[in-house]
Amino acid sequence: MPTQPNTPTLNTPLVVMPIFGTRPEAVKMAPLVNRLKARPADFRCVVCVTAQHRQMLDQVLQAFGIVPDYDLDIMQAGQTLTQVTTRALEGLEHVFTELKPDIVLAQGDTTTVLAAALAASYQKIAFGHVEAGLRTDDKFDPFPEEINRRLTGQLTDLHFAPTTRAVANLRREGVAPAAIYLTGNTVIDALKQVVRNGERGTGSSTLSTQHSALRTILVTTHRRENWGAPLEGIAAALHDIVEKFSDTRIVLPMHGNPIVRETLQRVLGEHPRVELAEAAGYVEFVRLYDEAYLVLTDSGGVQEEAPALGLPVLVLRRTTERPEGIEAGTAKLVGTEREDIVREASRLLSSKAAYDAMSHAANPYGDGRAGERIAAALLHWAGRGPRPADFGVVSGKE
Repeated sequence: MPTQPNTPTLNTPLVVMPIFGTRPEAVKMAPLVNRLKARPADFRCVVCVTAQHRQMLDQVLQAFGIVPDYDLDIMQAGQTLTQVTTRALEGLEHVFTELKPDIVLAQGDTTTVLAAALAASYQKIAFGHVEAGLRTDDKFDPFPEEINRRLTGQLTDLHFAPTTRAVANLRREGVAPAAIYLTGNTVIDALKQVVRNGERGTGSSTLSTQHSALRTILVTTHRRENWGAPLEGIAAALHDIVEKFSDTRIVLPMHGNPIVRETLQRVLGEHPRVELAEAAGYVEFVRLYDEAYLVLTDSGGVQEEAPALGLPVLVLRRTTERPEGIEAGTAKLVGTEREDIVREASRLLSSKAAYDAMSHAANPYGDGRAGERIAAALLHWAGRGPRPADFGVVSGKE
Protein backbone atom coordinates (compact mmCIF):
# COMPACT_ATOMS: atom_id res chain seq x y z
CA MET A 1 0.00 0.00 0.00
CA PRO A 2 1.42 3.45 -0.91
CA THR A 3 2.78 5.54 1.94
CA GLN A 4 0.68 8.59 2.80
CA PRO A 5 2.50 11.84 1.94
CA ASN A 6 1.73 13.07 5.44
CA THR A 7 -0.54 12.11 8.33
CA PRO A 8 -2.89 14.73 9.80
CA THR A 9 -2.70 15.24 13.55
CA LEU A 10 -5.79 13.93 15.32
CA ASN A 11 -7.99 16.14 17.50
CA THR A 12 -6.93 19.36 15.78
CA PRO A 13 -8.56 21.06 12.79
CA LEU A 14 -7.41 19.67 9.46
CA VAL A 15 -5.13 22.25 7.83
CA VAL A 16 -6.33 22.59 4.23
CA MET A 17 -4.71 24.91 1.69
CA PRO A 18 -6.76 25.68 -1.44
CA ILE A 19 -4.56 27.14 -4.18
CA PHE A 20 -5.88 28.90 -7.27
CA GLY A 21 -4.77 31.52 -9.75
CA THR A 22 -7.40 32.29 -12.40
CA ARG A 23 -11.00 33.44 -12.45
CA PRO A 24 -12.54 30.03 -13.37
CA GLU A 25 -10.59 28.31 -10.60
CA ALA A 26 -11.65 30.95 -8.09
CA VAL A 27 -15.33 30.61 -9.04
CA LYS A 28 -15.21 26.85 -8.56
CA MET A 29 -13.13 26.93 -5.39
CA ALA A 30 -14.98 29.78 -3.64
CA PRO A 31 -17.96 27.68 -2.44
CA LEU A 32 -15.58 25.07 -1.06
CA VAL A 33 -13.39 27.68 0.66
CA ASN A 34 -16.40 29.28 2.32
CA ARG A 35 -17.76 25.89 3.39
CA LEU A 36 -14.44 24.94 4.98
CA LYS A 37 -14.12 28.31 6.73
CA ALA A 38 -17.63 27.90 8.14
CA ARG A 39 -16.46 24.80 10.05
CA PRO A 40 -13.47 25.98 12.14
CA ALA A 41 -13.72 23.02 14.51
CA ASP A 42 -13.03 20.66 11.60
CA PHE A 43 -10.88 22.72 9.23
CA ARG A 44 -8.28 25.42 9.26
CA CYS A 45 -8.60 26.75 5.72
CA VAL A 46 -5.54 28.73 4.54
CA VAL A 47 -6.01 30.23 1.08
CA CYS A 48 -3.13 30.78 -1.33
CA VAL A 49 -3.50 32.46 -4.73
CA THR A 50 -0.85 32.57 -7.42
CA ALA A 51 -2.69 35.39 -9.26
CA GLN A 52 -1.80 33.82 -12.59
CA HIS A 53 -4.57 36.16 -13.84
CA ARG A 54 -4.67 39.19 -11.56
CA GLN A 55 -7.67 41.39 -12.35
CA MET A 56 -10.19 38.66 -13.18
CA LEU A 57 -9.15 36.70 -10.10
CA ASP A 58 -9.66 39.71 -7.83
CA GLN A 59 -13.22 40.18 -9.14
CA VAL A 60 -14.18 36.72 -7.93
CA LEU A 61 -12.40 37.06 -4.58
CA GLN A 62 -14.40 40.21 -3.93
CA ALA A 63 -17.69 38.68 -5.08
CA PHE A 64 -17.37 35.74 -2.69
CA GLY A 65 -15.74 37.64 0.18
CA ILE A 66 -12.47 35.71 0.15
CA VAL A 67 -9.24 37.30 1.43
CA PRO A 68 -6.15 35.20 0.59
CA ASP A 69 -3.71 34.35 3.35
CA TYR A 70 -0.90 34.13 0.76
CA ASP A 71 -0.80 36.03 -2.53
CA LEU A 72 2.12 35.18 -4.83
CA ASP A 73 1.11 37.84 -7.40
CA ILE A 74 3.08 36.13 -10.18
CA MET A 75 1.34 37.65 -13.21
CA GLN A 76 3.53 39.54 -15.66
CA ALA A 77 2.72 41.02 -19.05
CA GLY A 78 3.39 38.62 -21.92
CA GLN A 79 4.11 35.73 -19.57
CA THR A 80 4.90 32.31 -21.04
CA LEU A 81 3.77 28.96 -19.70
CA THR A 82 7.30 28.25 -18.52
CA GLN A 83 7.47 31.54 -16.62
CA VAL A 84 4.10 30.97 -14.94
CA THR A 85 5.14 27.46 -13.93
CA THR A 86 8.53 28.38 -12.50
CA ARG A 87 7.28 31.45 -10.62
CA ALA A 88 4.42 29.44 -9.12
CA LEU A 89 6.73 26.61 -8.09
CA GLU A 90 9.20 28.98 -6.44
CA GLY A 91 6.48 30.91 -4.64
CA LEU A 92 4.75 27.77 -3.39
CA GLU A 93 8.02 26.37 -2.10
CA HIS A 94 8.34 29.40 0.18
CA VAL A 95 4.71 29.06 1.32
CA PHE A 96 5.09 25.36 2.14
CA THR A 97 8.31 26.04 4.01
CA GLU A 98 6.47 28.53 6.21
CA LEU A 99 3.29 26.46 6.63
CA LYS A 100 3.09 22.77 5.84
CA PRO A 101 -0.63 22.02 5.48
CA ASP A 102 -2.16 18.58 5.91
CA ILE A 103 -3.46 18.70 2.36
CA VAL A 104 -3.32 21.04 -0.64
CA LEU A 105 -6.31 21.44 -2.95
CA ALA A 106 -6.38 22.79 -6.51
CA GLN A 107 -9.10 22.81 -9.14
CA GLY A 108 -9.18 22.05 -12.83
CA ASP A 109 -6.47 22.28 -15.45
CA THR A 110 -4.45 25.48 -15.28
CA THR A 111 -0.70 25.88 -14.94
CA THR A 112 -1.32 26.84 -11.30
CA VAL A 113 -2.93 23.42 -10.70
CA LEU A 114 0.03 21.52 -12.10
CA ALA A 115 2.48 23.69 -10.16
CA ALA A 116 0.50 23.19 -6.93
CA ALA A 117 0.46 19.42 -7.35
CA LEU A 118 4.17 19.30 -8.13
CA ALA A 119 5.18 21.67 -5.33
CA ALA A 120 3.10 19.69 -2.82
CA SER A 121 4.68 16.43 -3.99
CA TYR A 122 8.18 17.89 -3.57
CA GLN A 123 7.30 18.63 0.08
CA LYS A 124 5.51 15.26 0.58
CA ILE A 125 2.22 17.05 1.23
CA ALA A 126 -1.01 15.30 0.25
CA PHE A 127 -2.75 16.76 -2.80
CA GLY A 128 -6.46 16.76 -3.65
CA HIS A 129 -7.64 17.49 -7.19
CA VAL A 130 -11.04 19.16 -7.49
CA GLU A 131 -12.72 18.41 -10.84
CA ALA A 132 -10.49 15.40 -11.45
CA GLY A 133 -10.77 12.93 -14.33
CA LEU A 134 -11.76 15.12 -17.28
CA ARG A 135 -10.06 13.97 -20.49
CA THR A 136 -10.14 14.56 -24.25
CA ASP A 137 -7.36 12.02 -24.89
CA ASP A 138 -5.76 14.54 -27.27
CA LYS A 139 -2.55 15.77 -25.69
CA PHE A 140 -2.66 19.17 -27.37
CA ASP A 141 -6.41 19.88 -27.36
CA PRO A 142 -7.16 21.78 -25.25
CA PHE A 143 -3.60 23.08 -24.82
CA PRO A 144 -2.05 23.15 -22.27
CA GLU A 145 -5.02 22.08 -20.17
CA GLU A 146 -5.10 18.42 -21.21
CA ILE A 147 -1.40 18.08 -20.37
CA ASN A 148 -1.94 19.79 -17.02
CA ARG A 149 -4.81 17.46 -16.11
CA ARG A 150 -2.98 14.27 -17.04
CA LEU A 151 0.20 15.20 -15.17
CA THR A 152 -1.74 16.45 -12.15
CA GLY A 153 -3.60 13.15 -12.01
CA GLN A 154 -0.32 11.30 -11.55
CA LEU A 155 0.50 13.43 -8.50
CA THR A 156 -2.94 13.37 -6.85
CA ASP A 157 -3.83 11.55 -3.63
CA LEU A 158 -7.55 12.40 -3.51
CA HIS A 159 -9.47 12.70 -6.80
CA PHE A 160 -12.73 14.67 -6.53
CA ALA A 161 -14.50 13.67 -9.74
CA PRO A 162 -17.51 15.68 -10.94
CA THR A 163 -19.24 12.96 -13.00
CA THR A 164 -19.41 9.21 -13.46
CA ARG A 165 -17.50 9.53 -16.73
CA ALA A 166 -14.67 11.28 -14.91
CA VAL A 167 -14.63 8.43 -12.40
CA ALA A 168 -14.43 5.92 -15.26
CA ASN A 169 -11.52 7.83 -16.81
CA LEU A 170 -9.59 7.72 -13.55
CA ARG A 171 -10.23 4.02 -13.02
CA ARG A 172 -9.14 3.29 -16.58
CA GLU A 173 -5.86 5.01 -15.76
CA GLY A 174 -5.33 2.80 -12.73
CA VAL A 175 -6.41 5.10 -9.90
CA ALA A 176 -7.54 3.12 -6.86
CA PRO A 177 -11.33 3.39 -6.34
CA ALA A 178 -10.80 4.29 -2.68
CA ALA A 179 -8.98 7.48 -3.76
CA ILE A 180 -11.88 8.67 -5.96
CA TYR A 181 -14.89 10.60 -4.65
CA LEU A 182 -17.83 11.37 -6.97
CA THR A 183 -18.85 14.86 -5.86
CA GLY A 184 -20.51 16.76 -8.68
CA ASN A 185 -19.02 20.03 -9.87
CA THR A 186 -18.51 22.97 -7.52
CA VAL A 187 -19.39 25.41 -10.32
CA ILE A 188 -23.04 24.53 -9.73
CA ASP A 189 -22.55 25.35 -6.05
CA ALA A 190 -21.27 28.80 -7.04
CA LEU A 191 -24.02 29.38 -9.57
CA LYS A 192 -26.78 28.37 -7.18
CA GLN A 193 -25.34 30.58 -4.45
CA VAL A 194 -25.49 33.64 -6.69
CA VAL A 195 -28.97 32.81 -7.98
CA ARG A 196 -30.30 31.90 -4.53
CA ASN A 197 -29.01 35.07 -2.92
CA GLY A 198 -30.31 37.26 -5.71
CA GLU A 199 -26.80 38.65 -6.13
CA ARG A 200 -27.22 40.53 -9.36
CA GLY A 201 -24.95 43.34 -10.43
CA THR A 202 -25.90 46.15 -12.72
CA GLY A 203 -24.19 44.24 -15.52
CA SER A 204 -21.94 45.53 -18.26
CA SER A 205 -24.40 45.38 -21.15
CA THR A 206 -25.18 48.76 -22.66
CA LEU A 207 -27.55 47.21 -25.21
CA SER A 208 -30.00 45.91 -22.61
CA THR A 209 -32.35 48.87 -22.79
CA GLN A 210 -31.66 49.79 -26.40
CA HIS A 211 -32.57 46.34 -27.75
CA SER A 212 -34.60 44.71 -24.99
CA ALA A 213 -36.94 43.00 -27.47
CA LEU A 214 -34.11 41.15 -29.21
CA ARG A 215 -32.99 37.61 -28.44
CA THR A 216 -29.56 37.72 -26.80
CA ILE A 217 -26.80 35.37 -27.90
CA LEU A 218 -24.19 35.25 -25.14
CA VAL A 219 -20.72 34.40 -26.46
CA THR A 220 -17.38 33.70 -24.78
CA THR A 221 -14.26 32.73 -26.71
CA HIS A 222 -10.65 32.89 -25.62
CA ARG A 223 -8.99 29.48 -25.71
CA ARG A 224 -5.39 29.30 -26.82
CA GLU A 225 -6.03 26.53 -29.37
CA ASN A 226 -8.56 28.80 -31.11
CA TRP A 227 -6.15 31.70 -31.66
CA GLY A 228 -5.59 32.54 -35.31
CA ALA A 229 -7.69 30.97 -38.07
CA PRO A 230 -10.22 29.25 -35.75
CA LEU A 231 -11.01 32.53 -33.98
CA GLU A 232 -11.34 34.24 -37.37
CA GLY A 233 -13.91 31.60 -38.31
CA ILE A 234 -15.81 32.06 -35.07
CA ALA A 235 -15.92 35.84 -35.43
CA ALA A 236 -17.07 35.63 -39.07
CA ALA A 237 -19.79 33.16 -38.09
CA LEU A 238 -21.06 35.48 -35.36
CA HIS A 239 -21.26 38.30 -37.86
CA ASP A 240 -23.22 36.07 -40.25
CA ILE A 241 -25.66 35.00 -37.53
CA VAL A 242 -26.53 38.48 -36.33
CA GLU A 243 -26.96 39.60 -39.95
CA LYS A 244 -29.18 36.62 -40.78
CA PHE A 245 -31.45 37.05 -37.75
CA SER A 246 -32.49 40.66 -37.33
CA ASP A 247 -34.22 39.85 -34.02
CA THR A 248 -30.93 38.91 -32.35
CA ARG A 249 -28.06 40.66 -30.69
CA ILE A 250 -24.70 39.35 -29.48
CA VAL A 251 -23.13 40.18 -26.13
CA LEU A 252 -19.49 39.07 -25.93
CA PRO A 253 -17.47 39.83 -22.79
CA MET A 254 -13.92 39.91 -24.12
CA HIS A 255 -10.94 38.16 -22.59
CA GLY A 256 -8.04 40.45 -21.76
CA ASN A 257 -5.61 38.78 -24.16
CA PRO A 258 -4.74 41.22 -26.99
CA ILE A 259 -4.62 38.41 -29.58
CA VAL A 260 -8.27 37.60 -28.88
CA ARG A 261 -9.38 41.21 -28.66
CA GLU A 262 -7.80 42.28 -31.96
CA THR A 263 -9.65 39.66 -33.99
CA LEU A 264 -13.02 40.26 -32.34
CA GLN A 265 -12.78 44.03 -32.60
CA ARG A 266 -11.72 43.93 -36.23
CA VAL A 267 -14.48 41.58 -37.39
CA LEU A 268 -17.34 42.52 -35.06
CA GLY A 269 -16.53 45.91 -33.59
CA GLU A 270 -18.63 48.03 -35.95
CA HIS A 271 -21.84 46.00 -35.93
CA PRO A 272 -24.68 47.86 -34.18
CA ARG A 273 -26.13 44.69 -32.62
CA VAL A 274 -22.86 43.30 -31.32
CA GLU A 275 -21.56 44.42 -27.97
CA LEU A 276 -17.93 43.65 -27.27
CA ALA A 277 -18.04 44.23 -23.55
CA GLU A 278 -15.19 44.25 -21.08
CA ALA A 279 -14.87 41.07 -19.05
CA ALA A 280 -17.67 40.98 -16.51
CA GLY A 281 -17.29 40.04 -12.87
CA TYR A 282 -18.78 36.68 -11.97
CA VAL A 283 -21.99 38.06 -10.48
CA GLU A 284 -22.47 40.31 -13.50
CA PHE A 285 -21.80 37.38 -15.84
CA VAL A 286 -24.52 35.34 -14.12
CA ARG A 287 -26.88 38.25 -14.77
CA LEU A 288 -26.04 37.97 -18.47
CA TYR A 289 -27.35 34.41 -18.37
CA ASP A 290 -30.69 35.88 -17.30
CA GLU A 291 -30.81 37.88 -20.52
CA ALA A 292 -29.53 35.12 -22.78
CA TYR A 293 -31.54 33.00 -25.21
CA LEU A 294 -28.61 30.96 -26.53
CA VAL A 295 -24.96 30.49 -25.50
CA LEU A 296 -21.94 29.97 -27.76
CA THR A 297 -18.69 29.29 -25.94
CA ASP A 298 -15.30 27.61 -25.88
CA SER A 299 -15.23 27.85 -22.06
CA GLY A 300 -15.38 24.73 -19.93
CA GLY A 301 -17.18 26.35 -17.01
CA VAL A 302 -19.86 27.90 -19.21
CA GLN A 303 -20.59 24.44 -20.66
CA GLU A 304 -21.46 23.37 -17.12
CA GLU A 305 -23.28 26.50 -15.91
CA ALA A 306 -25.62 27.24 -18.82
CA PRO A 307 -27.44 23.88 -18.78
CA ALA A 308 -28.25 24.39 -15.09
CA LEU A 309 -30.20 27.47 -16.18
CA GLY A 310 -31.91 25.78 -19.13
CA LEU A 311 -29.79 27.46 -21.82
CA PRO A 312 -28.72 25.52 -24.95
CA VAL A 313 -24.95 25.63 -25.54
CA LEU A 314 -23.02 25.43 -28.80
CA VAL A 315 -19.42 24.52 -28.03
CA LEU A 316 -16.87 26.33 -30.21
CA ARG A 317 -14.20 23.64 -30.05
CA ARG A 318 -13.11 20.51 -31.89
CA THR A 319 -13.02 18.45 -28.70
CA THR A 320 -14.38 18.77 -25.18
CA GLU A 321 -13.38 17.18 -21.90
CA ARG A 322 -17.01 17.64 -20.82
CA PRO A 323 -18.87 15.15 -23.04
CA GLU A 324 -21.62 14.61 -20.47
CA GLY A 325 -23.42 17.72 -21.68
CA ILE A 326 -23.19 16.56 -25.29
CA GLU A 327 -24.60 13.14 -24.37
CA ALA A 328 -27.38 14.67 -22.25
CA GLY A 329 -28.37 16.96 -25.12
CA THR A 330 -27.76 20.24 -23.29
CA ALA A 331 -24.77 21.10 -25.48
CA LYS A 332 -23.56 20.43 -29.01
CA LEU A 333 -19.97 20.37 -30.25
CA VAL A 334 -19.88 22.54 -33.38
CA GLY A 335 -16.17 23.28 -33.87
CA THR A 336 -14.78 26.51 -35.26
CA GLU A 337 -15.71 26.36 -38.96
CA ARG A 338 -17.79 29.33 -40.04
CA GLU A 339 -20.44 27.35 -41.92
CA ASP A 340 -20.92 24.80 -39.14
CA ILE A 341 -21.45 27.46 -36.47
CA VAL A 342 -23.94 29.39 -38.59
CA ARG A 343 -25.88 26.24 -39.47
CA GLU A 344 -26.26 25.01 -35.89
CA ALA A 345 -27.09 28.43 -34.47
CA SER A 346 -29.65 28.97 -37.24
CA ARG A 347 -31.33 25.68 -36.38
CA LEU A 348 -31.83 26.72 -32.76
CA LEU A 349 -32.91 30.24 -33.68
CA SER A 350 -35.42 28.95 -36.25
CA SER A 351 -36.87 25.82 -34.66
CA LYS A 352 -38.68 25.94 -31.32
CA ALA A 353 -38.69 22.13 -31.17
CA ALA A 354 -34.91 21.98 -31.58
CA TYR A 355 -34.46 24.72 -29.00
CA ASP A 356 -36.80 23.13 -26.45
CA ALA A 357 -35.11 19.74 -26.82
CA MET A 358 -31.82 21.26 -25.63
CA SER A 359 -33.18 23.69 -23.06
CA HIS A 360 -35.20 21.01 -21.26
CA ALA A 361 -32.51 18.32 -21.24
CA ALA A 362 -31.07 16.89 -18.01
CA ASN A 363 -28.26 18.70 -16.22
CA PRO A 364 -25.46 16.19 -15.58
CA TYR A 365 -23.02 18.40 -13.72
CA GLY A 366 -24.17 19.01 -10.18
CA ASP A 367 -26.79 19.64 -7.53
CA GLY A 368 -25.10 22.43 -5.54
CA ARG A 369 -23.66 20.11 -2.87
CA ALA A 370 -20.21 19.31 -4.30
CA GLY A 371 -18.42 21.42 -1.70
CA GLU A 372 -20.29 19.62 1.07
CA ARG A 373 -19.18 16.24 -0.32
CA ILE A 374 -15.56 17.35 -0.68
CA ALA A 375 -15.49 18.56 2.92
CA ALA A 376 -16.88 15.20 4.04
CA ALA A 377 -14.34 13.38 1.86
CA LEU A 378 -11.48 15.27 3.50
CA LEU A 379 -12.69 14.19 6.93
CA HIS A 380 -13.06 10.62 5.68
CA TRP A 381 -9.49 10.67 4.33
CA ALA A 382 -8.26 11.93 7.70
CA GLY A 383 -10.12 9.16 9.53
CA ARG A 384 -12.63 11.54 11.08
CA GLY A 385 -15.88 10.59 9.40
CA PRO A 386 -17.70 8.21 7.05
CA ARG A 387 -17.21 8.16 3.30
CA PRO A 388 -19.74 10.56 1.71
CA ALA A 389 -22.43 9.25 -0.61
CA ASP A 390 -21.74 9.74 -4.32
CA PHE A 391 -23.33 12.50 -6.36
CA GLY A 392 -26.32 11.38 -8.46
CA VAL A 393 -27.45 13.03 -11.69
CA VAL A 394 -30.23 15.59 -11.33
CA SER A 395 -32.47 16.90 -14.05
CA GLY A 396 -34.53 19.91 -14.90
CA LYS A 397 -34.07 23.60 -14.42
CA GLU A 398 -34.83 25.43 -11.21
